[in-house]
Amino acid sequence: MALSHFPLLGDSSDAKKSCLIPVWCRPTFAPEQGVLLVLFGSFLTGAALAQQWSQWTNLALLCAFFTLQMEHPYVVQLKQRKTWKPRFLIWGGIYGMSALSLAVILWFHSSVLFVIYSLAVVALIADGIAVIHQKHKSILNEIISFAAICLASPLAYGATTGNLSLEAMGMWILNTLFFSSAIYTIKLRKKKTHSIKPGIIYHGVAVFILAGLYSCHYLSLITALSFVVALIKFGIVNFVLDWYRQARFHAIAIFETRFALIYIAIASISVLPAHLSPK
Repeated sequence: MALSHFPLLGDSSDAKKSCLIPVWCRPTFAPEQGVLLVLFGSFLTGAALAQQWSQWTNLALLCAFFTLQMEHPYVVQLKQRKTWKPRFLIWGGIYGMSALSLAVILWFHSSVLFVIYSLAVVALIADGIAVIHQKHKSILNEIISFAAICLASPLAYGATTGNLSLEAMGMWILNTLFFSSAIYTIKLRKKKTHSIKPGIIYHGVAVFILAGLYSCHYLSLITALSFVVALIKFGIVNFVLDWYRQARFHAIAIFETRFALIYIAIASISVLPAHLSPK
């Protein structure tokens, strides 16, 4: 879910100073701010499910952030693989080594995180293959990308509690289904993918999956019902479809962000205890 961002305009002296800095010294950052919302939102739901926040939670958050930042230079270098890009190689290496170092520390604390790491590596390889075959923006690869980012949820839970539960994996699936639903609303803005049929099918399958998770007690009723936010959003989009297709992307970004924040709040609060335990 790519959200637009606006560069800040500095004065001419700042611009001249920035020109003096070698290109390879300038850090690379993920250009799409929407993925940060997905990352932090997913992480928050995992921390809420753990019902505590510790130093291990902080390390897990840094690990997830560095991993996300590593993906951008990794993808850019693959796209421009005929020539080496020192800036992307250097900063991709810095982010990658930082994430790997934190991952090892967390693994010694909680060995069950190896499952999360394995899934993340598989997603990273799949993303690389998609880039090479020019399928990076395909629906399947975007869903895989969302699933990878949403691994922040079980990462937060596993790092904080030292174990993984079925509820944590259920929360991961729920986050993936919700944030991936944005793919089918954003695609409505494009002429080639303006059909609402894929979105209807996706949301129907998602409801079926979540009903199964609830029946197996992987999710509570309120937590599972937080997906209703995605259904309401999809319904509103189809009701104001002409506006949605013609509006500026900044307005769409605000629209998507508001629904995402509502979902994150409901999903997080739904797994918190009714009363805080006395210390």
